[in-house]
Amino acid sequence: MQSPPPTRCVTVSIVSHGQWALIAPLLAQLEALCAGWIDRVVLTCNLPEALPAQLPLADRLVRIDNPQPKGFGANHNAAFAHCASDWFLVLNPDIRLQADPFGPLLAQARPGAGMLAPRVQEPGKPGPEVHRHLPTPGELWARRRPGHRPPVHPDWVPGMFMLLRREVYAALGGFDERFFMYCEDADLCARLQLAGHALQVAEDVVVGHEAQRASNRRLRPLAWHVRSLLRLWLSPRFWAARRALRG
Repeated sequence: MQSPPPTRCVTVSIVSHGQWALIAPLLAQLEALCAGWIDRVVLTCNLPEALPAQLPLADRLVRIDNPQPKGFGANHNAAFAHCASDWFLVLNPDIRLQADPFGPLLAQARPGAGMLAPRVQEPGKPGPEVHRHLPTPGELWARRRPGHRPPVHPDWVPGMFMLLRREVYAALGGFDERFFMYCEDADLCARLQLAGHALQVAEDVVVGHEAQRASNRRLRPLAWHVRSLLRLWLSPRFWAARRALRG
């Protein structure tokens, strides 16, 4: 039986930090592979940036130019105001597509799934990134020990490719803007599941990731990362979600 034709049911949110060289191939891939699913692309320029006159998906592209830079969550929350579709996609500029991920993701979506995600693989690595428990201090330490066994099902997924039901994102209030650049994704996944929605990962859908990892190379992003972890660990709802997920 043939699959039904694609409908424009996804709004895509991409934030650029002067990253047009990364975003250009991603937009081209979205146009070539996924145009039938996309209702709108919201491109937020967090820093002043000149873009070409001709852009992929130009007829569906909304550009936001920030007068002052915002954090990860604040940018995607602002983009969500332009979402009129059933699904809202938080997408990193350094994600790469070899095939349409939306068809298989949406075909597998269970009624209780509030968020869908593919597996993510970096170039040169033998397999996708491992699944993760919520990042408690003990879990971060355990990950670095020999013999660590990742979970079969993840407690959270990084905010590189998060496909959320519009009504779920709205009910949760989107990302918590008190975080800045890091841990918003873990917090959102925790709150989503604490509210009774499932986080569903499609094991057979894989996207590429040209990882930047600024926090490993520069002190300022590293400081943001540490501060966000501390905020996460001081959150009662984070620990409530962890208790619920651990059963």
